[in-house]
Amino acid sequence: MSDYDLIIRNGTVVDGSGAASMIADIAVADGRIALVAPSIAATGREEIDASGQLVTPGFVDVHTHYDGQASWDSRLAPSSRLGATTVVLGNCGVGFAPCRPQDHNVLIELMEGVEDIPGTALAEGLPWNWESFEDYLDALEARHRDIDIACLFPHSPLRVYVMGERAIKREAATADDIGKMKALLSDGLAAGAVGFSTSRTVIHRTLAGSQIPTYQAAAQELEQLGSTLDKNAGQVFQMVSDFSDADHEFDIVRQVCSNTGAKGTFTMLQSDKQPTMWQEQLGRIEKAQAEGLDIRAQVLSRPLGVLMGLNASLTPFSARPTFHELEKLSLEERVVQLARPEVKARILAEQDVNPHVFLEGMGQRFEDMYPLEPPIEYMPEKDKSVAARAAIAGVSAPEWLYDWLLTDGGHALIYIPAINFSEVIPTILQHPFTVPALGDGGAHVGSICDASASLYLLTKWVRERNAFSLEAGIHMLTRKSAELYSMFDRGLLAPGMKADINIIDFDRLAIHSPRIVHDLPAGGKRFLQDADGLVATIVAGEVIYRNGEATEALPGRLVRGGQRDPRSAAALN
Repeated sequence: MSDYDLIIRNGTVVDGSGAASMIADIAVADGRIALVAPSIAATGREEIDASGQLVTPGFVDVHTHYDGQASWDSRLAPSSRLGATTVVLGNCGVGFAPCRPQDHNVLIELMEGVEDIPGTALAEGLPWNWESFEDYLDALEARHRDIDIACLFPHSPLRVYVMGERAIKREAATADDIGKMKALLSDGLAAGAVGFSTSRTVIHRTLAGSQIPTYQAAAQELEQLGSTLDKNAGQVFQMVSDFSDADHEFDIVRQVCSNTGAKGTFTMLQSDKQPTMWQEQLGRIEKAQAEGLDIRAQVLSRPLGVLMGLNASLTPFSARPTFHELEKLSLEERVVQLARPEVKARILAEQDVNPHVFLEGMGQRFEDMYPLEPPIEYMPEKDKSVAARAAIAGVSAPEWLYDWLLTDGGHALIYIPAINFSEVIPTILQHPFTVPALGDGGAHVGSICDASASLYLLTKWVRERNAFSLEAGIHMLTRKSAELYSMFDRGLLAPGMKADINIIDFDRLAIHSPRIVHDLPAGGKRFLQDADGLVATIVAGEVIYRNGEATEALPGRLVRGGQRDPRSAAALN
């Protein structure tokens, strides 16, 4: 009879604490790490030889949008196939609970507009076997899946549930409205929500193009809702904002944290239009931390990059009438039609009509567009841009791009690093009060595929640039992220901790180009991404992926609220 369920032998253990790596064995029993030692003489029901490979905690991804997918899918790809073992959903104030039956389409259109998830897929896939947020958590808990999920309580559905059409019109909430929202939020937090989320950014719009219900909601409303958060439960106030009035916006987070002792977190991106904003924001955070307020910024480890192509959601020509008329055709049929000289000439001569917000901001920035070619490069040199290649070819940038999109049978992609295209990223990542995040797994499924940002942190900033140590990088992706949401039972390879583990062939670790698949409900399409070098991903002691291939194991569960460190009963106090 075996002594343990699993023993991983001879691996280079990077335990998530930031401490130096070591060669060791790890034993697992009943879903938890039982022993870490230089050598374990006992036997395991399953044993894995990790000689020459890294053994790390599973990645904790605190910013995803699997709110819909988690209700119908047992595999939370692409995140789970890229090393994530715990994800937080419900970010940016959007989600599907609470919701009355008559508002199903409202929330579907909201999610489709904000997070680029096909409405047809949501309409067919969502079981809607809930109305309250507590019922939603119960529905999620009833489904087996590959990795663990935790849920924020989102502001938009809460507002719609209480205020109805007035929320959609973005009217101010009355004292009575706020009181009702607080009661519902309190119930949801008691049921296991890990916090509350809201959005205040102009780029988040409904499918019809209007601003979402939470945009520019009064600070008083947010502070009142935030007052329901409980410091002792480790709950979090999450916000995304344009920070057009940076002091005012930051003060919302500061006030919530000051009033309650809860944690605060917000999206922080570096922009050429505001080149010093990141430094100013870190200064505000440092001041708040010095005052005893636990506020941390979420940072993407690479440029936030939009993907465009004939098989993606958008191309730079999507808002041109002739191109738009052809979109109902299959990809193969469109390639044939688009290759006709007269069609090409007509499209190139047309102007955009009602362009998508992404096209408004970057649809004609050819100097910032890059053909996506293997080996994939998320921080390309300027001489690789569409504009530079067109100049070499002696043609206009739109014409060069048009022809490029027809290559590879219409599967060619361009990459547009919209923001965060900066060498300061590793500096921000190393700050004590930031966490790597914003991979947006489950969202923007036809235009963004950043769930591999965790692996990029390791391949680019650790292996290629030596910007910081491997131990520091693993700490960022595991324990540091877990601590933000008070999940103190994971993110470390230590006895008593949850046995969520990655085994990585670091020398072979490489990210593949995203690919379109049609596996969403109603045949909806999305980007998936694969990677070499992930030897195994383990959740609660069970292998869920081996060398990129899913096993039959589905050990993932719903995480309700903060989780105590098994080594300290007072970890949340």
